[in-house]
Amino acid sequence: MKLAINIGYWAGGTGTDLTFIEEAERLGYDSVWVAESWGSDAVTVLSWIAARTERIKVGAGILQMPARTPAMTAMTAVTLNELSGGRFLLGLGLSGPQVVEGWHGVGYGKPLGKTREYVSIVRKAVARERLTHQGVHYQIPYVGADATGLGKPLKLMTHPRHPVPIYLAAIGPKNVTLTAEIGDGWLPIFYSPDQAGTVYGPLLADGFARSGEEGKAERFETVATLQAIVTDDIPSARNQVRPILALYIGGMGAKGKNFYNDLACRYGYEEAAAGLQDLYLSGKKMEAIQAVPDALIDELSLIGTREMIRDRLEAWRESAVTTLALMPTDPATLRTIAELVL
Repeated sequence: MKLAINIGYWAGGTGTDLTFIEEAERLGYDSVWVAESWGSDAVTVLSWIAARTERIKVGAGILQMPARTPAMTAMTAVTLNELSGGRFLLGLGLSGPQVVEGWHGVGYGKPLGKTREYVSIVRKAVARERLTHQGVHYQIPYVGADATGLGKPLKLMTHPRHPVPIYLAAIGPKNVTLTAEIGDGWLPIFYSPDQAGTVYGPLLADGFARSGEEGKAERFETVATLQAIVTDDIPSARNQVRPILALYIGGMGAKGKNFYNDLACRYGYEEAAAGLQDLYLSGKKMEAIQAVPDALIDELSLIGTREMIRDRLEAWRESAVTTLALMPTDPATLRTIAELVL
């Protein structure tokens, strides 16, 4: 099992503290992942990190598909991958309707069909195939009513020397199956090593079978992001994680259209998920934070003393996770978990 760090969204904090990332590289962490939503973009931050490191891989966790055409994503991925010496990991995700339509100003549409077409186009472009695609969601060359008719199939001018692995962020059942079918890896958030085999195992197996690729399950990468805090003060550590779970399960999406809330329900926390969502959406954010169950925090995080985390790591080793992408808050946690895992 490999280790990574996920610095999330850059907001003038950890992303500018290169010493933290340099320490992870020195300790043997495999990769560092950066997110984007409606603030900083991931590509700029990853480029900044790649220019100042030597070995650690730089992963987009994720690039939002509605923000870029598939061809632009292919160009960006190849450029950053070549400049970094083959260290770029392309993570893609559709995001949610509130961001897609409210920020990017495009229709959310049908996520499964869009993702399948998008990944297919990116792969063709990176492979330097002459780019053509006539699908439901994308047409290349474009043939819409306002087309000039002058578009022609083009081939990427850059000659990539390194492969571009594609990871997909997915938690919904059909999206997880699609990820196993068409992706090189998976970026799950709020992964439970205790329940993932039951919740996700059949979905992944179905996707591997659909891919038609022999041995794909053995090659497939699962990079799970989780909070990590080494401490003797368990209640305080839980309180650091509680707002994150409350935000996603309670407020990241409308009622009836919150993928993270659905996931908590599939883990068996239906009553708690419904309650904290009601609180969060009614403006009672502090009450929602307080309503996050301790058991759920412990299930989805690495929190506790060195000995507690050492024991808890066994469940992660026995799961399908190939890389633990930690969101540690201090260098001591970074070092302690490296000692225990690496």
